[in-house]
Amino acid sequence: EVQLVESGGGLVQAGGSLRLSCSASGFDFDDYAVGWFRQAPGEEREGVSCFSHVDGSRYYADSVKGRFTMTSDNTKNMMYLQINDVKPEDTAIYYCAASWSDYICPINQPDFWGQGTQVTVSS
Repeated sequence: EVQLVESGGGLVQAGGSLRLSCSASGFDFDDYAVGWFRQAPGEEREGVSCFSHVDGSRYYADSVKGRFTMTSDNTKNMMYLQINDVKPEDTAIYYCAASWSDYICPINQPDFWGQGTQVTVSS
């Protein structure tokens, strides 16, 4: 079965950095688009970053461009989200996701989700 497990969240000071990881299993990265989403309290879930192994398309939300960098290692079935110059508005639960039905970034309805990891930014 497809499984996605996030890690690396925690409490971080504004201006600091952290890296989120997502371990994937049960599917071939070559056939999927993968990405990161986040959901802040009282807000809807939003797509943060995406990379498609199918067509090479990429996406970053305007709010994170220049600060977030997504990488994907097909050989290790790992995804990462490097977050730099973190801001209080980055506070959210971050989810990794994978999609085969919609494989062109950005993806709106991923087929599979991780359980999420909390990122909390203090001023």
